[in-house]
Amino acid sequence: MDDMELGVSGLNAKATLRPEDTVRLARLAEELGYRSWWAGDHVVLPSPRTPDSPMAPTDPILDPLVHLGYVAAVTERIELATGIVILPQRNPVVLAKQAASLDVLSGGRLMLGVGAGYLEPEMAAVGVSLAERGRRTDEYIDAMTALWTSPTPEYHGRFVSFDHVDAHPRPVRPGGVKIVVGGHSPAALRRAVARGHGWFGNGSGVADLEKHLAGLREAAERVPRPDRLGRMEINWMQLDPVRVSAAEASQYASLGVDRLVVYPLPLEDPTEVAAFLTRHAELA
Repeated sequence: MDDMELGVSGLNAKATLRPEDTVRLARLAEELGYRSWWAGDHVVLPSPRTPDSPMAPTDPILDPLVHLGYVAAVTERIELATGIVILPQRNPVVLAKQAASLDVLSGGRLMLGVGAGYLEPEMAAVGVSLAERGRRTDEYIDAMTALWTSPTPEYHGRFVSFDHVDAHPRPVRPGGVKIVVGGHSPAALRRAVARGHGWFGNGSGVADLEKHLAGLREAAERVPRPDRLGRMEINWMQLDPVRVSAAEASQYASLGVDRLVVYPLPLEDPTEVAAFLTRHAELA
């Protein structure tokens, strides 16, 4: 549909994470014309479940980078994306190495979707203050970018500092792995403008997207966008309802969505997920 690509998210969780199902679904998605495969992230979940938690504490979810490495090995073309990794909970120097490694092994197919997170128990479990998550996210993006792109990597911030070090191999793209910033808050939208090759959002439909696109335009008036980032890529996932109609897909395309990402909830039956992917393939 015009230049809009189709992606799928969430299949590193619940009943879809077994190795045989991952192989079957990843290859099916690629055969059907899906262009991107997005994996979510939760290191731990609040137990008992809190109202703001998207999953129950006993719901299984694989580490997104480990999962994407497996998917990379059984596919050839589909882009591999974290959607999103909770960046303040990761060591940025280690994550930069992991991302570059996966990018090289996949032939340059990685997009690193990042977000600041919001679950206080999860942050606390890894020793990160919820109040610091925004500044950590900004610093960590800048630090990883330095490691990927600078001839002599150096970065000095409040939460990460290094010099006289280097890390190879570098990502396949000369500008480093594409950074996709997720979130809807004013701070997240400003971060997407200033530091992201793209933005990842979700909502209930076209009206939600229009609201967030207006927020992105407002953010662009407040913060400069470096030339190296190029045009902002728009990635959008419809959550309610999860089934996307052809009319909705056409509206998303007309609004400039680059990647429409479907989310085949409830992820309880891999066969139903396969049917969902097949039905939605016509949107591509």
